[in-house]
Amino acid sequence: MSDVSAPFLPKSRVAAVQAAPVFLDTARTVDKACALIAEAAGNGARLVAFPEVFVSAYPYWNWLMTPIEGADWHERLYRASVLVDGPEVAALCAAARDHGCTVVIGINERDPVSVGTLYNTNLIIGADGSLLGRHRKLVPTWAEKLTWAGGDGSSIRVYDTPVGPLGTLACGENTNTLARFALLSQGELVHAANYIALPVAPASYNMAEAIKIRATAHSFEGKVFTIVACSAISREIIEAMSADRPQNRDLLSRPNSAFSGVIDPHGNLVGEALIDDEGIVYADIDLGDCIRPKLMHDIIGGYNRFDIFNLTVDRTPRASALFVDEPQPADPDEETP
Repeated sequence: MSDVSAPFLPKSRVAAVQAAPVFLDTARTVDKACALIAEAAGNGARLVAFPEVFVSAYPYWNWLMTPIEGADWHERLYRASVLVDGPEVAALCAAARDHGCTVVIGINERDPVSVGTLYNTNLIIGADGSLLGRHRKLVPTWAEKLTWAGGDGSSIRVYDTPVGPLGTLACGENTNTLARFALLSQGELVHAANYIALPVAPASYNMAEAIKIRATAHSFEGKVFTIVACSAISREIIEAMSADRPQNRDLLSRPNSAFSGVIDPHGNLVGEALIDDEGIVYADIDLGDCIRPKLMHDIIGGYNRFDIFNLTVDRTPRASALFVDEPQPADPDEETP
């Protein structure tokens, strides 16, 4: 049988970055991200996925301190946060453009109006350097509710990119079946799932295995490629969080807390995965491989019953208030028709 290809089912090299930010140092973290984009592109990557809130810290203090004790750390995080139209994002966009890469990267996004309000946001940057979109994490997980406000449905979108139809969710959102289905129903074929290393999870919880399970489930159910990018725990983070709490050192050093890798439409790992250590995982993906698995389960097509099941997604942007202003008086100098 001859090899049949289609321009909308490209073959691409993708990269998943597993790294720690320069803790609460936004400028140096952005520089690190730009260098990693250049490195990945130099090795042929056309998509580079970064961890959750890579710019420039995850609030580990929420798991290790009382809210009162963590308030100083929260203020530091807020002051290190970025605006979507700020110079830090512009630098990331320029790096994507200069190296011809689509980039997904997590940031701590500062609300442009409400002082003190932060969002856990994934940026989707096009290979031409344009900001294709941003996704604010819908529901911060567990202790994260002390730090981030929730996003809205306006960002549940799939983006047309050179590597294929691309969607993204952050960390625990990849457990949300309806959120994942909403992306699949828009034709998602490449899913960027980013995470943080979570050694502070309950002792019975294997974070690396939990990440892999979620990625495998999405790829197998949707017949898509999932690119998983997870942060690493640096010595700098451990020292910062255990300076006056030495008991935190062992907790933050717990192994099997990070997993990065690429899962294919059959639910198989492509190549090697990274566990805990910093590095970049590469994989060559062929979206043509998404076709045959649909013969078994096409959950957005023939393997569903939309006469029985119906999902409605409200993508209306939310605001804190709706202002209805008084109509302005007509200009007396204007001629009446």
